[in-house]
Amino acid sequence: MRVPVRWVLWDVKDTLLKVRRSVGEQYCSEAERAGLKLPAGLKLPAAQVETAFGQAYRQQSRLFPNYGRAQGMDSQVWWTGLVRGTFAQCGVNDPALLDRLANNLYYNFCGPENWEVFPDSNSTLKFCTALGLKQGVVSNFDKRLEGILRGCGLLTHFSFLLTSEEAGVAKPDPAIFTQALVRCGVQASSVVHVGDHYVNDYLTSRSLGIRGYLLDRQDCHGHLDVPAQHRLQSLGELPARLQQDTD
Repeated sequence: MRVPVRWVLWDVKDTLLKVRRSVGEQYCSEAERAGLKLPAGLKLPAAQVETAFGQAYRQQSRLFPNYGRAQGMDSQVWWTGLVRGTFAQCGVNDPALLDRLANNLYYNFCGPENWEVFPDSNSTLKFCTALGLKQGVVSNFDKRLEGILRGCGLLTHFSFLLTSEEAGVAKPDPAIFTQALVRCGVQASSVVHVGDHYVNDYLTSRSLGIRGYLLDRQDCHGHLDVPAQHRLQSLGELPARLQQDTD
């Protein structure tokens, strides 16, 4: 007899919510507000900033994984380095301006203004609660997550939040899921995890016996060896799967 589901664990970014505008657009808007001076008629191209951000993010993550926890950094210091690296690639080298940009952008992303909740998130979370399931978050995120979820109206759905900054390990390290299972207080087979990343969310959770579901809103992962019953194209498909598992 299959063990009934007791908990649902959630990834956050690109699962329950997403950035409202592209990073390039938001960084450019803040640069203008912070007083970046360019020759008359010129604007910093959002596409250039987006590309620079991607390169800086990969380098920062390689040098200082998981917000530099192992090197004694915290997330704000980590993001300051990333913002500096992004704008430096775009020719912005004024130290005072870079510090102002880094500080403003860090706090801009603390609240709901720059985040958009997917239309199916809140209803699905409510349905899970109505089924009598407890819910938690396991996310490669920093300490701002609680405030973001509160501002987006989602925080009350969760019994706990476990960010990679707090855990000291990040997905795909299974240790973050092991910590989450301790908080759940049940065996892995009683737990569901939903996320949009094939390795970080689906494979890693499944490797521990958690019932992982891969959210594939854009049908980007059709080539991967994921059984149809483990794949979701929207969160609206989850309640029926959970009802089958909890019956």
